[in-house]
Amino acid sequence: MSKEINIAIIQTSIHWENIQANLSKFQNIIDSIISDVDVIFLPEMFNSGFSMNVAKIAEKMDGKSISWLQQIALEKKISIVGSLSITENKKFYNRLVWVYPNGEITFYDKRHTFTLAGESNIYSKGSHRKIIDYKGWKFLPQICYDLRFPVWSRNVSNYDVLFYLANWPTPRISHWKSLLVARAIENMSYCIGVNIIGSDPENKYSGGSCVIKPNGEQLKGSIDKEIIIYHKLYKNLINDYRSSLNFLDDKDHFILK
Repeated sequence: MSKEINIAIIQTSIHWENIQANLSKFQNIIDSIISDVDVIFLPEMFNSGFSMNVAKIAEKMDGKSISWLQQIALEKKISIVGSLSITENKKFYNRLVWVYPNGEITFYDKRHTFTLAGESNIYSKGSHRKIIDYKGWKFLPQICYDLRFPVWSRNVSNYDVLFYLANWPTPRISHWKSLLVARAIENMSYCIGVNIIGSDPENKYSGGSCVIKPNGEQLKGSIDKEIIIYHKLYKNLINDYRSSLNFLDDKDHFILK
């Protein structure tokens, strides 16, 4: 069990619906990482942008983007996580894929598809939460619009890190900041937000990727520039904060359906 874990968040723009260009771009950024890193976080739909054009961007689980993620994980001996458009059993999913250093995969399908952009008309919503165990840490993965629904992220499983991969637009960036802080405070966990910059045919994006402590204090963050955010997470920080306040002991008990 690791008492510390090193993360890297990649905040950048995305080439619209151009998978190969995005894989090449992220390859170059990842190759520039010089720090010791255990997990690399990529944004939502990192290989295409937030597109409903599944005929052009959707891949199968044995497609080139998944293979690329596995290659990175194996070569760098790290975990890497990002979401992308996946087709499976004649359905489409906005699927978050976590690849372990040995190339094995686990995934989470976005629960709350974004009705305002028509995502709910194209992509099937996920039905299960997922806890990812890595080096003795428990991560709860979420995607973008999930951030607005606190019941779905409620810490009933004693996870350590809650993270959101997103394409969160500039007009509502204040919501992004406030909700990430709220999720950290109410769940007494680290909260990581991974967003993009630049623009696509529908929106502009101004970043705001960050790492937030369980007490709501922002540790690292950036607005509107391409950057790799490095940070070390400490298990004793979570444990000490929870043991001193014990708020999670008074949580409501419920079953998600």
